[in-house]
Amino acid sequence: MKALLIAASICLSLFSQAQEVVGKWKTIDDNTGKAKSIVEIYKQGDKYYGKVLELFRGPGEDQNPICEECDEDDARYKKPVKGMVILQDMEYDAKDKTLEDGKILDPENGETYDCKMWVGEDGNLNVRGYVAFFYRTQQWLPYKG
Repeated sequence: MKALLIAASICLSLFSQAQEVVGKWKTIDDNTGKAKSIVEIYKQGDKYYGKVLELFRGPGEDQNPICEECDEDDARYKKPVKGMVILQDMEYDAKDKTLEDGKILDPENGETYDCKMWVGEDGNLNVRGYVAFFYRTQQWLPYKG
């Protein structure tokens, strides 16, 4: 009985760590430090996805730009960024406590990168896009709005 309780506790712990990323996150612009968008991460089947719910744009900017830079073969080409799924096929790795092996799209330049995500001790989501050994990591902030 004691072994069963320990096993259940470990499983719940791993499940809750993966569930920490599910929800809404505020993305921050690397250059300006200002809020850029709200992305909702959700689980579908055994994979995780993220879509843009809201954009924070200036008065002179297009409030719902389209992804003109996306590859023409990508279904997101010429589609509005608001509502777009930019994170795809992320899988939970219980050993490393990360989501990985998925892709992330940067709608501004149309580039798709391999992606890895994990929640830091500060509660922020670390989102790393990379190609081979080159990478960039952003911190997304929990959003309760």
